[in-house]
Amino acid sequence: MSKEKRQIEKSDLISSDLYNKNRNQIRKDLVEFKKNRRIALGPYATFYFESFETMLAQVQEMLHIEKGGDEQLKDELSAYNPLVPNGKELTATLMFEIDNPVSRASFLGKVGGIEERVFMKIENENVKAFPEQDVDRTSEEGKASSVQFIHFKFNDNQITKFKSGNVSIEIGINHEYYSHTTKLSVDNIKALSADFI
Repeated sequence: MSKEKRQIEKSDLISSDLYNKNRNQIRKDLVEFKKNRRIALGPYATFYFESFETMLAQVQEMLHIEKGGDEQLKDELSAYNPLVPNGKELTATLMFEIDNPVSRASFLGKVGGIEERVFMKIENENVKAFPEQDVDRTSEEGKASSVQFIHFKFNDNQITKFKSGNVSIEIGINHEYYSHTTKLSVDNIKALSADFI
């Protein structure tokens, strides 16, 4: 199975007919799976921690919607495989969710570079996040994208602590215009621990 290789391959996908028939149940199961992988931070930011399962579901859903076949599959795999955690990291989609378009534009216009200011703290040890390098998520004018893709890379000692289940872990953003931290719950830590080797 490709999950151990931490890469989605064509053989991991189910047929479009089978997906179509079971789509509602698959999506319902995914909501349950993702429940403890979502962490809100402050009024606008939410981290959605990705995994082999969430990225596989995303690829399957995109193929279902767009029906682009093998040509589309290549694009989807190159877009989503980098977000499958490699066994020594956690990956997250960070979304800034603001309903009002004027407020959203104003906020995003002030927080350029915010993707460089994300961190996790295990006890008192900081783990700085790295943005996905596929595209620049802050424009030259300093406007941040409302969707960021983030990697947290851990050493073996930090992974051992994380998986121990009896350690305080925080996630935070330290930006001039958006500075918040929050503690991960026991359920968050348990769910995310599964992403490590």
